[in-house]
Amino acid sequence: MAKSVNRSASSGRFVSKATVARWPGKTTTEGVGSGTGNSRTVARSASTGKFVTKATAKRNPGGTVEQQV
Repeated sequence: MAKSVNRSASSGRFVSKATVARWPGKTTTEGVGSGTGNSRTVARSASTGKFVTKATAKRNPGGTVEQQV
């Protein structure tokens, strides 16, 4: 089942629904999990939550996470 998560647009970190209500222009809501039709794999920095290139993820596998978007 798909789940919605909220992120800060600047940092990429997860934020609460209250933060989204206060700063709608500075946050993004995305669907994650099965049932979302997410078919593309992307890499994120584990410390910042920002997207990183595949080359960066390959160089630093312990500091990155892969997810479907």
